Amino acid sequence: MAGRRQRTTADRTIGGLSFSQRELRDLLVAWLALGLAFTFFLEREFRRIVFLQFGGLSTGEILSTFAVSLLTVGVGFLLHELAHKVVAVRFGQIAAFQADYRMLGFAVLGGLVGFLFAAPGAVVHRGRLTAKQHGLIAVAGPVTNLALAVVFLVPFVAALLSGTGGFLWEVARMGLQINLLLAGFNMLPFGPLDGRTVREWSTPVFLAVAVPSILLGVGALFVL
Repeated sequence: MAGRRQRTTADRTIGGLSFSQRELRDLLVAWLALGLAFTFFLEREFRRIVFLQFGGLSTGEILSTFAVSLLTVGVGFLLHELAHKVVAVRFGQIAAFQADYRMLGFAVLGGLVGFLFAAPGAVVHRGRLTAKQHGLIAVAGPVTNLALAVVFLVPFVAALLSGTGGFLWEVARMGLQINLLLAGFNMLPFGPLDGRTVREWSTPVFLAVAVPSILLGVGALFVL
């Protein structure tokens, strides 16, 4: 989600973008925390182990689920937020991601008890913007998730047709599902979500992105 404006001091450049030490730390912590939250959520036996109710889940299964979560949920989230930053910087903004540590803790605890809601933070930026620029910054995140869904769709279809499974199949399946859900959820026109900002700028653009995103997200939730 694109957030409020705030100044940040950058001291490292990666891929043409400037990052402060705090921002890099926040991105890393959010990535790992989301991976852990989804690992708890997806592996019921892992939750039992944490509560000292030891079951039959192996360390390999736990690490595999954690890796899948990092490569799908984590990557989808990171690139969503970086898309906001890229467009904001293009419009001359000082922009940085700031993690919400309270919400990250809530996500991990929620995954632990079998209920997951993740709002890991937002890109904050400083500078004067038009409504169109605000809208373009906001829509960049969901559009990036849709593009990632297409990337994951290719190995998903290939694995489906060949009947193969395993780690790569799970990465492809979950990557497709998660990115469609992220796009659909963030295009809802409520609260601090991207959809509200896009709708306030342009109803046609909002409908063009939100309708397929939400429909695909609902489909991904029940089909994949």
